[in-house]
Amino acid sequence: MYKITLNILLLFSTTISFAQSRFTVNGTVTDKKNGETIIGATASVLGTGTGTATNAYGFYSLTLPAGKHRLVFRMIGYQNDTVQLNLTANIKLNHSMDNNSTSLNEVGIIAKKNDDNIREARIGLEKLTPASVAKIPVIFGEKDIIKTAQLLPGIKSAGEGSAGFFVRGGAADQNLILLDEAPVYNASHLLGFFSTFNSDALKDVTILKGNSPAQYGGRLSSVLDVKMKDGNNQKYNGSAGIGLISSRASFEGPIAKDRGSFIVSARRTYVDLFLKLSEDNKENTLYFYDINAKANYQINEKNRIFFSGYLGKDVLGIGKSMAVDWGNKTATLRWSSEFGPKLFSNASFIYSDYNYKMNFGASNSQTRLNSKIQDFNLKEEMTWFRTTNHTVKFGFNAIRHNLVPTRVTRGATVPADKKGRSSYENAGFVNSTWKITDKLTLDHGIRLSAYSILGGDTYRFFNKGIQTDSVVLDSGKIGKTYFNLEPRLQFNYLISDVSSIKGGFARNSQHLHLLSNSTSTSPTDQWFGDSYNIKPEVSDQFSLGYARNFNNSKYQTSVEVYYKNLKNQIDYKDGADISTSRDVESELLFGKGRAYGAEFLVKKTQGRLTGWIGYTLAKTERKIDGINNNKWYNARQDRTHDISLVGVYDLSAKWSLSGLWIYGTGNAVTLPKGKYQVGGQSIFVYTDRNGDRMAAYHRMDLAATYTKTNKRGREVSWNFSLYNVYGRENPYTLTFEDSETDPNKTVVKQTTLFRWIPSVTYNFKF
Repeated sequence: MYKITLNILLLFSTTISFAQSRFTVNGTVTDKKNGETIIGATASVLGTGTGTATNAYGFYSLTLPAGKHRLVFRMIGYQNDTVQLNLTANIKLNHSMDNNSTSLNEVGIIAKKNDDNIREARIGLEKLTPASVAKIPVIFGEKDIIKTAQLLPGIKSAGEGSAGFFVRGGAADQNLILLDEAPVYNASHLLGFFSTFNSDALKDVTILKGNSPAQYGGRLSSVLDVKMKDGNNQKYNGSAGIGLISSRASFEGPIAKDRGSFIVSARRTYVDLFLKLSEDNKENTLYFYDINAKANYQINEKNRIFFSGYLGKDVLGIGKSMAVDWGNKTATLRWSSEFGPKLFSNASFIYSDYNYKMNFGASNSQTRLNSKIQDFNLKEEMTWFRTTNHTVKFGFNAIRHNLVPTRVTRGATVPADKKGRSSYENAGFVNSTWKITDKLTLDHGIRLSAYSILGGDTYRFFNKGIQTDSVVLDSGKIGKTYFNLEPRLQFNYLISDVSSIKGGFARNSQHLHLLSNSTSTSPTDQWFGDSYNIKPEVSDQFSLGYARNFNNSKYQTSVEVYYKNLKNQIDYKDGADISTSRDVESELLFGKGRAYGAEFLVKKTQGRLTGWIGYTLAKTERKIDGINNNKWYNARQDRTHDISLVGVYDLSAKWSLSGLWIYGTGNAVTLPKGKYQVGGQSIFVYTDRNGDRMAAYHRMDLAATYTKTNKRGREVSWNFSLYNVYGRENPYTLTFEDSETDPNKTVVKQTTLFRWIPSVTYNFKF
């Protein structure tokens, strides 16, 4: 008995000793040249499968057995670094990596490892960097992350030149667009021909096509998560670009070397200057500007604060008869803290504001329209690196929305029934990423969202457009709260070293909705929250994918299929009038939807020629009582086929050539099937909702970039591009008129925006 007891005690003490002989190494990975944190860099133990990746703020944590280890840091575009460790206690190891620009030859989607596409647990994930889009031709020669994202499978342009986009059958408002965690409600400039994102100020862009982890919420279709640069904390430098219709400049540098930095970036178009050269247009105005700014400071080894802001505005004026301006303002104050070697905190206070104003008519009887949406947002996200193979994120998000629907003011008259509405949108979440075995990784979580309608306005009840009741809520009183439980589950299984299968399910709910009469985003679109009539939209998405790499990951291929079931979808009733309606909710009908499709991608990531071929086969439909005889009909974002071919060829060390060709099924439209006369006016009778198609859309763009280093060692480049090389007259809108020679006949007139658009841009660093 004595020997048995002694052996048990020895075994117990050995187990305790073993459990206590594991220690954690953690820290931040940065770029040695400028101090920028590196997102997605890997830290792994040489000769083993043990490793982790830095999070969105460059932080990593790795728990290892006591003893000696060789820790390798890797990131595409950087030299691999090996650090010798002798773990006898928890240690903090911040690491800087050398950028090796000659190795960064990928174009398009940049991953943290060559085989990341088969090892990443999340399905429907794409990543972009500003460097990856710099050579791809876009309209007006302005590099643009949203225009580049529209070339990827499953992501479709909302229209010619538009910054709006549709993801897997979702509408434009079903995309959550974040700039340093602040929501951006209108991501377009110049009526959609530029996006709000100045690539000179950006560091990282992540796109999640519906299967987002639980820390994201509030939209059905996708998340576009954009991170701004932190600024160079080693030395001052800048860059600038001069184009035919716009110019931009950026300046960055240290606040305190190695401890703090800043960056300021600005853009402006000057079409208005050219208008003044014309006698007919000298009183017209058309321009936009935007400013990005960010600063950060390290308080101590474990705490750092960040402040970032964005200000953008568009101005459009036609003489003295019409003036329109709209814009976004965002601000994020963030505190990042390490509560221990395994616990990382990111707390943010976020402000977002979008508004537009429109004036037209004579001053004494001027009609004015204005609308806005304003958010105050508190967010806390904790990351617990429980073990090397298991990471847990949890936290909450609390938003106060203030929404003012479109007010129409004529003279001094303000309609009393167009008051602003306020609401609370709150959520709690937990998400777990667990590498169960060397082959199987599971990413799962749950989010609980709650949307509360606040008082201060009259809420009306409608049944198919007919008012049945109303309720007046006192200011500050909670009228109704909608709760939604949103589970998410994704997995990745490595079939071999070069192939994997992925799958996932995600439920998302959406409480804010965009009402628009146009097929693409417009500054006069209206944002509305849930009400007694408008219920939260809900999406259940199922996805399955297969990925395989060839020739040491030089060629990457993937196919993904998805099916989405949509509830509480919103559309206009026939003949709806949202501009003069006393309550726009009377013009709305509600029902269900479905979207399904397959996405194919073949990508070449190495060599002088890089690029990809993407193809999407998809279907998107709605079924709403009161529309199309209560039968299924095409949603306006339905597009059967989408093809994109993108290529970049490095002709020499100084010259690179690039080009793209895209094809898409024509937009779904409703065409008249007949007409009749009333008082000498033709009244058109229309076919099934979205039952017809415009002509197919296709075009080719080409570009050439010349880059060299001047005598001062600074990089300069010229970019020459031609948009729509073969002058395709793609349809933008269709209008119907009586024939001048025979009133019984109808003439269809097509509006085309662009044929050829040449662009020249000069870029330089200083």
